[in-house]
Amino acid sequence: MQQTAVQRRLLIVDPCDDCHRLTPGLVQAGWEVASCALAQALEHRCDVGVLRLDEAHLKHPDVVKDMIKRSNTEWIAVLSAEQLRCPAVGDFVCEWFFDFHTLPFDESRVQVTLGRAFGMARLRGKGTVKAFDTQDELLGESRPIRELRKLLGKLAPTESPVLIRGESGTGKELVARTLHRQSQRSGQPFVAINCGAIPEHLIQSELFGHEKGAFTGAHQRKIGRIEAANGGTLFLDEIGDLPLELQANLLRFLQEKHIERVGGSQPVPVDVRVLAATHVDLEKAIEQGRFREDLYYRLNVLQVVTAPLRDRHGDLSMLANHFAHFYSLETGRRPRSFSEHALMAMGRHDWPGNVRELANRVRRGLVLAEGRQIEAKDLGLQPFAQQPPLGTLEEYKHKAERQALCDVLDRHSDNLSVAAKVLGISRPTFYRLLHKHQIR
Repeated sequence: MQQTAVQRRLLIVDPCDDCHRLTPGLVQAGWEVASCALAQALEHRCDVGVLRLDEAHLKHPDVVKDMIKRSNTEWIAVLSAEQLRCPAVGDFVCEWFFDFHTLPFDESRVQVTLGRAFGMARLRGKGTVKAFDTQDELLGESRPIRELRKLLGKLAPTESPVLIRGESGTGKELVARTLHRQSQRSGQPFVAINCGAIPEHLIQSELFGHEKGAFTGAHQRKIGRIEAANGGTLFLDEIGDLPLELQANLLRFLQEKHIERVGGSQPVPVDVRVLAATHVDLEKAIEQGRFREDLYYRLNVLQVVTAPLRDRHGDLSMLANHFAHFYSLETGRRPRSFSEHALMAMGRHDWPGNVRELANRVRRGLVLAEGRQIEAKDLGLQPFAQQPPLGTLEEYKHKAERQALCDVLDRHSDNLSVAAKVLGISRPTFYRLLHKHQIR
């Protein structure tokens, strides 16, 4: 039975008469051809897209850019030779399209270009893979991230405080937001405060609020962050940087479930779930007298530890592509893939800044990249010396077999029967392998 060829889907957007005349030949060549207006382009699934650029598209390029970014496939521009001579048009086409054709069509060249675009779309997984939603959290499929998601599913429904520990840039706030989103308080406020980013003389007022006239400049009552989170979740980031005096006030709130605004005398009941995060060693801080032990035990009822990126190398490519799509909206440039050398350079980097560092490097790479792919130098990573290509499995087996023979001969060259026994093979097999590898 003859095998059915892979169906190739082509979408022609805003087709002109030349495009329509091209269609029968494309169908005969095995393409499934559909056409539509630009406004309906995202409603169609396709492997390759063709867009006839006209004056309206060139006057409003952002509409075209948005469609290309969201379509997740390769696009070919069709335009007149006169249009292509305009510098702005040339830059636009080179930045956003896989290739282009000028009218009138050279049908044989079109067939070649479509084939290349189809191959590239398949190679990059385009046309069938949905781009990451920018609202996704805790992306990744490595073992640490799967175990983390499982743990958060257990902790989220509880009301107990959670202490989130991990290096800077490992997503501790994302963990806190996930706990809030999956909890029964998800419809209520999520209030985050970085305890290390607020001047010490303002922390008391920021956390607990103040009454009018409490101090110079307090012209009206202010609701603090704790009170603003009433009914929801309060996230205290970098809790290890909280001054000792404020630690005592926070401990009193956790025990009594009410606060007093600065300059006030009436207790204000507040119902919040407290999540805290730190990258410092709190046990060591307790020994040094910089953190209250009783507060530590109040906060550390449940604990989550976020894994550093160096332990999640299997997630590097997924995260890098996520950030490339996310920041392309900011830079106004087409989302770029990463070259093989860039991916290898990322794999060899230790990522001391973790996921935050990866996001910043990808953001930089999108701005600096001059080719169709982001290179290691665009990411600010040192290219490494060219490594020899990996061999096939058979080549690895061949090398390992030869090495085993050499090793056993080093020890038992005077008794080949013993050498064969050490390797767990018969003497005839041992001689055959020696001949195969031209040893002795």
